[in-house]
Amino acid sequence: MTDNSLRSVTVERTSTGHFVATNVRGGTISFAGGSGTDAETRFTPVELLLAAIGGCTAVDVDIATTRHAEPDQFSVTVTGHKISDDLGNRLTDLNVTFSVSFPDGEGAERARTILPRAVKTSHDRLCTVSRTVEIGTPVKATVEDA
Repeated sequence: MTDNSLRSVTVERTSTGHFVATNVRGGTISFAGGSGTDAETRFTPVELLLAAIGGCTAVDVDIATTRHAEPDQFSVTVTGHKISDDLGNRLTDLNVTFSVSFPDGEGAERARTILPRAVKTSHDRLCTVSRTVEIGTPVKATVEDA
């Protein structure tokens, strides 16, 4: 694989149950696990996964539809049930629901026509996040000497 195919983030612990993920461009996002002072409002890792699925496919669909018309409203809701069974903790029944509307005017009908196909193409081919989850890929965990 080529070096430009590698994607990475670094996760640093900031305090008990609180973390910051940093990408190679310097962007950050904080999140929390469990409970704590502000854990109620911070995203959990599971919510970040749901956001990544929704965000990835939203970008694909936005690019395809907004070439023709700017939406009045564009939201994506991603849901799943967190379960624990013989396979361990995981999400099931993942659903991605788009709610998009376009104003009347030039290009709007084309954008409305393209919308279902754009959602399907993102799901079937383009969205790296949902494709990885749906197809499945091994995750290797190692410990470095500190």
